[in-house]
Amino acid sequence: MKKAILSFFGLLFLPFAALANPACVVCTVAIGASLEISRRLGISDNVVALWAGAMLAILGYWAVAWFEKRNWQFPGRDFLLVATSVAMIGFVYLGMLPYMPKIIGFLYIDPFLLSALAGAVIFVCSQKFYQWMKRKNGGHAHFPFEKVVLPLVLLGVASAYVNYYPL
Repeated sequence: MKKAILSFFGLLFLPFAALANPACVVCTVAIGASLEISRRLGISDNVVALWAGAMLAILGYWAVAWFEKRNWQFPGRDFLLVATSVAMIGFVYLGMLPYMPKIIGFLYIDPFLLSALAGAVIFVCSQKFYQWMKRKNGGHAHFPFEKVVLPLVLLGVASAYVNYYPL
């Protein structure tokens, strides 16, 4: 068994062409599976929702890039694509999670949904913040992989906050 696991991880380092084809069903199943796995590990659903919302926002950015390659333009395209991607979180409520809203601040919303929306907003804001910092630095990043590190750090801090101060 140990040899099979080591062989599997060894194959991960072999070079091969990566094909990305994000699809709604795959993302929804992945979020549902990660939700169940994280529950067994004792991780809060709201922490998973933060990362799921960020992942769906990334899919929206990928859709924008895909539309850009094909030169498909229409008013409100970028917002519509990102909002549609983030709205896919609603499919989690079709059998994987009951929608149970409660009062949070001045909102009457499900904590999982609120966390997913917060994760998407954190990701989008981190990308805007990165663009602003890059512009201030003469069009260059301050350090390698800054565009990746910013959302990871912000989502990590938000995850810690949601974990210690649940909604």
